[in-house]
Parts: sequence; C-alpha cells; structure tokens
Amino acid sequence: MAKLERRALGTGGLSVTAIGLGCMSLSGVYGAADDAASEKLIHHVLDQGVDHLDSSDMYGWGHNEELLGRAIKGRRNQVMLATKFGQTQRPGQPNGVNGRPEYVIAACEASLKRLNEDVIDLYYQHRVDPDVPVEETVGAMKKLVEQGKVRFLGMSEAAPDRIRRAHAVHPIAAVQTEFSLLYRAEAEATRAVTRDLGIAFVAYAPLGRGFLAGAIQTFDDVDGRRAAHPRFQKENFDQNRALVAKIEGFAKAKGCTPSQITIAWLLAQGEDVVAIPGTRYPNRFDENLGALNVSLTPAEVAEISAAVPTGAAAGTRYPAGGMGGVFI
Repeated sequence: MAKLERRALGTGGLSVTAIGLGCMSLSGVYGAADDAASEKLIHHVLDQGVDHLDSSDMYGWGHNEELLGRAIKGRRNQVMLATKFGQTQRPGQPNGVNGRPEYVIAACEASLKRLNEDVIDLYYQHRVDPDVPVEETVGAMKKLVEQGKVRFLGMSEAAPDRIRRAHAVHPIAAVQTEFSLLYRAEAEATRAVTRDLGIAFVAYAPLGRGFLAGAIQTFDDVDGRRAAHPRFQKENFDQNRALVAKIEGFAKAKGCTPSQITIAWLLAQGEDVVAIPGTRYPNRFDENLGALNVSLTPAEVAEISAAVPTGAAAGTRYPAGGMGGVFI
C-alpha cells in the first residue's frame, strides 16, 4: 500500500491524511444508508491507511457517532476521531444552537458515550452561538482538554474575528468551512486568518455536495436533500452545471475524473488544507483518494481557478434558514 500524504492540523503535533472521510451521509442525509454497509465502508477507509473520520452529534442526532463507535472498535489507534457539538434539534424549524459552557460539557459527555470512547481527538464547535461570547464556549472546551476528554479544538463556520478570539483562549487546531471550486469566497477569507495563526483548514463539501463529481448531469438528477439547496434549484442549475462542464473538460485532458481534479485543485491551494469528501460507497471513496495521484502545475491550478472564478456559482451555500448560521 502506497504511503499517503499527511498534513498537519495546527502546530500542536496533530496530523492526518490529506484526504479523509466526512461521515454525514452515513446517517441518511443523501438517501437511505445501511449501517452494516457503512461499517464496512469505514473499515475499507482504514484499510487504505486513511485515518481522518469526521462526525457530529447532529448527524442523525447521535446515530452517526454510535455507528462510528461500533466501526472503529478495536481499531482506535488507526483513527483521528473528529466530532462536533453545538447544533440542537428543533423539529419543524431550522436547527438551534447552544454554546453555553454547561452545554459544551454535557454534549461532550454524550458524544463520548455514543462513541464508546474515552477521548475525542478533535472537537469542534459545529455552529457558532451568537448569543454566547466565544471566549466562554472555548473556555469550556479548554476544560475538556485539561480533563483529558478532548485532545485538540476546532471551529466550524466561524468568521475570522471569532476565530482570532477563540484562538486567544486556547489554540485552535483546525477550522472547518465549505470549500470547493464552486463555493470558496468565505473559505478564502477564513484562510487569510487561519494561515496567519497556524491553523489548518478542513474543507467540507469539497465536491459541491456532489455537483463537482459530474454525476448530476441534468435537473432531473437532483433528488433528496440536494433539492432543498439553492445551487441545485431550477433558476441556478444551468449556470452551475456549465461551470461543472468546464471541470469535466480539464479532467478529461488530465486523464482523471472530475472528482479527482477538483480535490487535487483544492489540496494544491496550500499545505494547510485537507479535504473530507463524504460518500457511502467504497468505490467512490477510492476514486476520491485517487486525487492524491493527480499532480497539477501552478499554471494548471491558475487555469482551473480562472475558468471557475470565485463567486461564479449561482445560489447560496444553504437555504435562507441555514445561511444565518454560517460564517458568523
């Protein structure tokens, strides 16, 4: 088995494979998921030497962590285990947020119980709570580190000023935000700060929620959760599909798949970037991992960037209700 590229998460000694697995889709978000198949997928991922598994207490509202806990039993030393807290369930409404210190402690205890583990390697605040000073939230997260229940801290969808404030309380190892060829304006603004502070950038949805994988060719291919996302809706679809077609052209010329050239472009943005594409299928995971074999010259990276410039995609990253909770 070839040795996989590793990248540092922050400056505290944590590192991961440059490509990991985002586990959200294993909890039925993009169609029905089978637990037995999901556990086999995780075993397959670990067998390939990939160690970065990213979960959240919000994925299936506990289901994802329980699944992950079963799957990594006996293989914990092969895993950099990341999970998140901060979103709360409000049936029939957009998710709530809770960053109060006492909630941070309780959420971590619940996640450890579901994971059947004693320690979480990387613990993120999944969504910022604008009603609680970030210093208070991260102060509670710092206590978890001091207690040995968490090793490193992360933030997700936090704006630059909040990242700086959090990092002043306790070193932040990684910040997670959506980052892809289609959606990168906020990620680029965030990275200007994270690079300055020595914080790694974890790119979620690096394939644009499947758009950049090339499988969604027509509007009729849009289904399930994707149908609720503005980027896939009728008024935006054709413009975004035309951008994807450009990527398909580059991939064909390079002799790789659209997914592979998209992830290779992302990793070429800097050594501080790692990607966590999600999938339910081993063959799709292997395809994504193959991006490590795609070498792009600086000129090729620039050409791809110019073909799909920042801000070219139509439609916001989330529906209106979700947009109020990101990059704040």
